[in-house]
Amino acid sequence: MTTRVFRAVAAAPGVMRAGRPGRPPLAGPAAPGPLAFGVAVVCLVLVALGLRPGIVSIGPILPSLIAEFGLLHMQASLLTAIPTLLMGLLAPATPWLASRFGRDRAIAAALALIAVATVGRAFAGSTGALLAATAGVGVGIAIAGALVPPFVKATFPKRVALLMGVYAMALSVGGALAAAGTGLLAQVVASWRAPAGVWAAPALIGAAAWLVVEARGRAASGARVSTPRPRLPAGERKAWLIAVFFALNNMVFYSCVSWIAPLYVESGRSPASAGLILSCFTVAFMAAPPLFGAISRSDDRRAVLALASALSLAGMIWLAVAPGLLPFAAVSLVGAGAGGAFTLAMTLPLDNADTDAEATAWNAFAMFVSYIVGAAGPLLVGSLRDAAGDYTAPLWMLVGLSVAMLAVTPFLQPRRRGGATPP
Repeated sequence: MTTRVFRAVAAAPGVMRAGRPGRPPLAGPAAPGPLAFGVAVVCLVLVALGLRPGIVSIGPILPSLIAEFGLLHMQASLLTAIPTLLMGLLAPATPWLASRFGRDRAIAAALALIAVATVGRAFAGSTGALLAATAGVGVGIAIAGALVPPFVKATFPKRVALLMGVYAMALSVGGALAAAGTGLLAQVVASWRAPAGVWAAPALIGAAAWLVVEARGRAASGARVSTPRPRLPAGERKAWLIAVFFALNNMVFYSCVSWIAPLYVESGRSPASAGLILSCFTVAFMAAPPLFGAISRSDDRRAVLALASALSLAGMIWLAVAPGLLPFAAVSLVGAGAGGAFTLAMTLPLDNADTDAEATAWNAFAMFVSYIVGAAGPLLVGSLRDAAGDYTAPLWMLVGLSVAMLAVTPFLQPRRRGGATPP
């Protein structure tokens, strides 16, 4: 594994350098050394900052979108559900994209697509255009989000938990900035369009940063030939358990991102105040990953997963029982638990993979299942809100999902190598 780590850092999963396996590469120009750890971290953070504003920024302006386009709450939930659904549907295609075009080139192109679609959404003049641009945002997030964790596995395999914690924290920073800044900007300019479009900038910066990684990997890898991609682990019981846990956490997270702000706007708070409550959720979600990544030192992460799930459950019960009582604290508790669970859930597929290509396949499978199911969270909340007239039933539904998430944690020990699963 050490030899593989210090080869071309940005080479696409499922491909190898020219020459026979197990022998030195063909003679040619000396390849540059491995990407420096600090440079990799900076690029990873800049990419992550652009992957959540396209989703999170919708929450604070959702009441304005509902009013301007005449949307039902269920229809409005599609603005979060569509990107989440696409993150699942497109995940199985990401190993092919990485093999065909190069992992790092695909990541950079995906970030550029996010930026273009985000600007397009800000200029949408109809519901169809709004949803189409949202789909473009989702496609970009789906591709980049599926390919970044295998980069971490390939580049620094002994620092996976730490780097995934940094990555998850940066995702949350981007989300927190979008949650707090969108509502404030909307209040200043009295429009939703500028606050919706401004978040193209982080994606563009991330694309530029990842071009550095792509250029370094292209120079280091030389000629490449395709190799068969490992199949998705659909027959692995462990893969399904990981996907279910990740799906439950995604349902809670994306439901909160979509509906926390509208919930408090309906209760009488201003969009800026509701956006700040949502930002507390995303800040807590941001702060938790490095902490949980630091304390999770073993491949068997069940105890830490249970702790994160229990925190999320406690916060959801608080919101369901008394949403008006110290809402900043309640949503922060949910965010901390969901954030810790999120970073560890992203690490679980990597813990169960032996190679870079296998890590890509396990990660793609987990995302395929978890984000398709996770997309149902905002839709269910919106539908229940339309049916019941308030948010009581949706909040108790999220409590039930949190209970299920906690119940799965005892079964998430890593598989034994060779395909055997511990009893």
